[in-house]
Amino acid sequence: MNTRLPLRLFLLVGGLSAVLASCNESKHLAGNETLYAANKTEIHSSVPMTKKKQNQWNEDMEGYLRPNLNSKFFGIRLKLWIYNIAGTTHKTKGFKHWLKYKLGEPPVLVSPVLLANNAQVLQSHFENRGFFHDTVLVTTFVKDKQLTATYTVQVGPRYVIGKINYPDDSDEVSNRIDTLQRSSLLKTGDFYDLQTIKDERIRIDARLKNHGFYYFNPDYLIVDLDTAVGNHRVDMFMRLKDEMPDPAREVYRIDTITAVVNTGNPATRADTSHGSAYITPEGYRIIDPDHFLRPHVFSRTLLIKPGNIYKETDHNSSLSRLVSLGVFSFVKARFEPASRVDSNNKLNLYYNLTPAQKKQLQFEVTGLTRSDNTTGTELALSWRHRNLFRGGELFNIRLYSGLEGQSVSTTEKSLTRRVGVDATLTIPTIVSPFNLNTSSKFAPKTKIEAGYDIYENNSLYTLTSSRASFGYQFKNRVTSENGITILGISYVRPANITDSMQVAIGKNKNLYYAIEPQFIIGPSWNFNYNSSLDRRNARKPNNFWFNANLDFSNNLLGLFTGADVNKTGRQKEIFGVPFAQYMKFDLDFRHYFNFSKSSMLAYRATAGIGVSYGNSTSLPFVKAFFAGGTNDIRAFRARALGPGHYYAGNPNSDAFIPDQPGDIKMEGNLEYRARLYGLINWAVFADFGNVWTLRNDANRPGAVFTPGFIKDFAVGAGAGLRFDFTVLVLRVDMAVPLRTPWKPEGSKWNFKGATDISEMVLNLAIGYPF
Repeated sequence: MNTRLPLRLFLLVGGLSAVLASCNESKHLAGNETLYAANKTEIHSSVPMTKKKQNQWNEDMEGYLRPNLNSKFFGIRLKLWIYNIAGTTHKTKGFKHWLKYKLGEPPVLVSPVLLANNAQVLQSHFENRGFFHDTVLVTTFVKDKQLTATYTVQVGPRYVIGKINYPDDSDEVSNRIDTLQRSSLLKTGDFYDLQTIKDERIRIDARLKNHGFYYFNPDYLIVDLDTAVGNHRVDMFMRLKDEMPDPAREVYRIDTITAVVNTGNPATRADTSHGSAYITPEGYRIIDPDHFLRPHVFSRTLLIKPGNIYKETDHNSSLSRLVSLGVFSFVKARFEPASRVDSNNKLNLYYNLTPAQKKQLQFEVTGLTRSDNTTGTELALSWRHRNLFRGGELFNIRLYSGLEGQSVSTTEKSLTRRVGVDATLTIPTIVSPFNLNTSSKFAPKTKIEAGYDIYENNSLYTLTSSRASFGYQFKNRVTSENGITILGISYVRPANITDSMQVAIGKNKNLYYAIEPQFIIGPSWNFNYNSSLDRRNARKPNNFWFNANLDFSNNLLGLFTGADVNKTGRQKEIFGVPFAQYMKFDLDFRHYFNFSKSSMLAYRATAGIGVSYGNSTSLPFVKAFFAGGTNDIRAFRARALGPGHYYAGNPNSDAFIPDQPGDIKMEGNLEYRARLYGLINWAVFADFGNVWTLRNDANRPGAVFTPGFIKDFAVGAGAGLRFDFTVLVLRVDMAVPLRTPWKPEGSKWNFKGATDISEMVLNLAIGYPF
């Protein structure tokens, strides 16, 4: 049987379809109409320019060409084809109208004016980047009423910045600008760039506004250029605009600050006069007839203060902190001169605050996926109260119940019924006997959490879990955040262990790890950094994400009780449950490099170690490291990889493989992502890593970490699709194992398995893996 015939037939049919669709695009055009089919860009330089730099300029040029051309799907203008076959319709509703105008798109037609405008835009763009004598030529090629435009830019040497002269007037604003030269964005010898000049004006404006120049504006700064100095240099002369008003030259102070809380209560609506204001010790005037907030909330939230010089950062930070309280639906600030003649250089600040709805009841139905390949659904009822004690506190209590399923093997499913309650109280300040400095534009938070869960797994066992924590969340920069748990308590006990589960534990002791009693108490710290949160990094191709965790449990308790299970052979207990004693550290680093708006390279490196001692010989199951799964090494089943080169069993044939915890983890991931069509993206990826134990485990030979740990690395690769609906991302990944650590030496690598369907692992998940 000739297996190549269907492929040839498929290619033939596909080719004919593309040709017919292409002809159909031109057939519906009027006699004087031409489809704007494609753009090409070229750059010719009279001085040497690398190929990489040429490609960068060409890609830059493409972003300025308008309009956007008809989109293609596998070489076919599918939406245009749909628009054409829909025919003529004069109705504004119905299937035909929807097909033509919603699903399809009209042809993008070309005109001489459009081409000339594009050429002028490119001319201005290159002049703004320092090519002052460039020329843009447009050539066209038409075939079958489809036009391809080629934009050729001819450039010479790029101009660099020569002398930079700042305003030399004797007034106060010019003197202040003169002091800002040291940190200027404009540097002698750098390439000329109009955007850098605009950014410098904005920088100076921001600095001036932090020194009291409330009425200053970046448009008041004019930069004159002299390109005739020779040697392809341009001198800059910065001056103040002649028409700049006098108030823009003056330093202003804050006179009074008034906060008006308008709850909309008709009985107190008229009682908003300044005579009824409460004056805080800091001088804030609070008009709050319904006593919505305690006055001290304003004292700890507002950073801008009466009598101080106006600072824009203090004003913006105060606004941000008011909004972050979460109790106002509307926050508005306005400044007014303290006197009509404006002769005292003082400003009055007024805050108009509209409270948000205090109480909210919400019902949720959720579909979920977890890192251990668990999928399921959850029903939840939440009650939220904003401003519980009139101090901006947010209280949330949530009742939930769900059913989760996990593929254990090809023949068995693991079902878990879950019911529980969570309660969280968030206080918008640091509750501490110590005075902690948190005067930033981000309001710190104290979080108190408590919860109780009941898990029932396939009627094999029941787990009850109680937890509580007290800690802080704070950030001093927009890109980073700290979370400190001063005290965290977790208490887990098994119940109703069936006879069948006891038999299974007798055959495989590792099954007991998941249900052993646990008592964890101690502090923890989390640090997170995300460079993309800073708007200044929006234009950069590189962005970074970093997360670090430090976790302790029962270190002081172990010291006081003298716990040492290795010497005594017995564990100390609290409430009849052995307490865990360990130290754990892990980190996660991610780098995202954008090649273009629709393609990027992402990679992740993650590692962690947990050391148990004193009262414990291993990490608690909930704190252990695992390998494999939809967000991990995707060619291996969730939590079934490792540790080391230990072989737990074949998940495709074994009825049950317990999760494999470890004390050490190392993992790396590399993924290329690009847009395929519309909201559909595609990706290719490679994952590698494993977990290990710190001590020899008689039940899992080969699990311990050794100097030759790299020989235990598992490697997988694959491809997938991502359906990006903005609010959520549905992900389908197909991965194959390329290196299996438990196989004998010489057969660990298996590239032939990349085409073996039986070796492939399908991952269905929500969200990107990292």
